[in-house]
Amino acid sequence: MTRPRTWLTTALLRLVAGIAIAVPAALLLGASPAAAHPMPHSVVQLDVYQASVTARLALPVDDFSRASGIDLNTIASTALPTKSVAIRTYLARHIHPTTLKGKAWQVSIGALSLSRTEQTSTGPYRELIAKAVLTPPAGADVRHFTLDYDVIVHQVVTHVTLVSVRQDWAAGRVEGDGATQVGTIRLDVRRMKVPPLTVDLGKGSAWSGFVAMLELGGNHILTGTDHLLFLLILLLPAPLLASGGRWKGLARPRAALTRIGGITLAFTVGHSVALAATALTRFEIPGRPVEAFIAASILVGAVHAIRPLFPGREAIVAGVFGLGHGMAFSFVLAEMHLSTAQLATSLLAFNLGIELVQLLLVCLALPSLLVLARLRVQPALRVGGALITATAAGGWMADRLGLPNPVARAADSAGSHTTGMLTVLAVAAVAAGGWTLVVRQRQRQRECGIGELGTATSMT
Repeated sequence: MTRPRTWLTTALLRLVAGIAIAVPAALLLGASPAAAHPMPHSVVQLDVYQASVTARLALPVDDFSRASGIDLNTIASTALPTKSVAIRTYLARHIHPTTLKGKAWQVSIGALSLSRTEQTSTGPYRELIAKAVLTPPAGADVRHFTLDYDVIVHQVVTHVTLVSVRQDWAAGRVEGDGATQVGTIRLDVRRMKVPPLTVDLGKGSAWSGFVAMLELGGNHILTGTDHLLFLLILLLPAPLLASGGRWKGLARPRAALTRIGGITLAFTVGHSVALAATALTRFEIPGRPVEAFIAASILVGAVHAIRPLFPGREAIVAGVFGLGHGMAFSFVLAEMHLSTAQLATSLLAFNLGIELVQLLLVCLALPSLLVLARLRVQPALRVGGALITATAAGGWMADRLGLPNPVARAADSAGSHTTGMLTVLAVAAVAAGGWTLVVRQRQRQRECGIGELGTATSMT
C-alpha cells in the first residue's frame, strides 16, 4: 500500500513539476530564437582628420525603430526626409564624444539614407546610414577621446555596436577599403549601464602619412588599367618610322630611346601639373567627363598605333592628354578631405609613387618594344594589341557615359592582376635582352669571319 500524501509532499511535487515545465519553456521561447536568428549589430566607422572625426553609422532599421520610436520599417527611401528631423534629434541626444578630461565635442548629424545589407548569419535586412561630424574643442586631440554612445543599446539591451577606424592619414590608413576595430559598445549587465568607449588612435605622424600616400600612388597607377594602357599604346609604335600614312621602317636605337623618353616625360609633366593644380586649389571637377576623356585618349592612342595620326608629335599629345589623367588622379586626394599641410605632403608622396612605378613599368617594357619592332610579326602584334586596346577604350567610354557593359567590367578587372602583369613584363624583358645579346654575338662573329676572310684573301 502507498502512504497518503501530505500537503508538504504535494507542494514539493508541484514545485518540481513547475520548474520542469518552466525551464524548457524559457529555453525554447528565449534562447532558441536568439540562437537561430542572431540580431545584426551596428557599425560605426571613423574617418580621422586633422581637426575633426567623421563617423559613418550603419544602424539596423528594426532595432533603431524599436529604440527610438521612429518607425522606419514601413517607409520607402524616398520618404526618409519626412523623418530626418526626428532622426537627427534622436542621434544627437545619444552621441556624446568628449576629451579625456571631459570637455564636450560638437556633434553635427549630416546625410541620411536607407539601404539593404547583410551580416554573417543574420540574412538580409535594412539599415539606416547616417553621417556624423565630431569636432573637438580648439586645441583638443582628435586621436584620443571618449565616445559616450548608446544610440540603440539603451533600449535594446542585447544590441552591440562595433567601432572601427576606416581612414586615418597620420596612422598610414588612407585607402579606406578596410577598417581596424578600436572597440565595442554594449551594455554592462552587472551595472546595467552602457560604459563609454575610450578611443586611443596612437600618436600618428606625417611620415606615416607620406609612406602610405607613396604606396597609394604606386598602387593607383599599377591597378589603373586605363592609365597604363594609354602610356603603353603611345610607346608601342615609338621605335617605328612613319611614311605615307603608315608605319614603315625602324628608327635608330638612339632616336627610339629619345622618343620613348620624351613621351614618358611629357605624360609625367602633364599629369603632375594637373594633379598639383586641381588638388592644391581644391577645384571640384565632375568625374564622369574626365573619365570619359581618359577613355577617349586611349582610343586615339590605339588608332595612332595602327595608322600614324601625329607622327613625331607623340610627346605633345602625351602631355595634353596627361592633363586629363592628372585630374583623375586628383579625385583620390579630394576624397580624403586633408588639411593644407597634409595635402601638400600627400601630393608629393602620391605623385612620387606614381612616377616610380611608371618608370619601373617603362623600363620593363622598353626591351620588348625595341625587339618587337625588329620582328617580322611586329605589324600583326602591333595591330592586334591596338585593336584590343581600342575595344577596352570603347567599353570604358560607353560605361563612363552611362552605359554599363561587360567590356568595361572585364577591362577594369584586369587591374586586379598586377602580379601577373609584372611577371609577364619581367619575363619578356629578360627574353628580349637575351635575344638582343644573341643577335649581337652573331653579328660580331660574322664581322670577325668577314674580317678573317678579307685578310686571307689579301695574303693570297
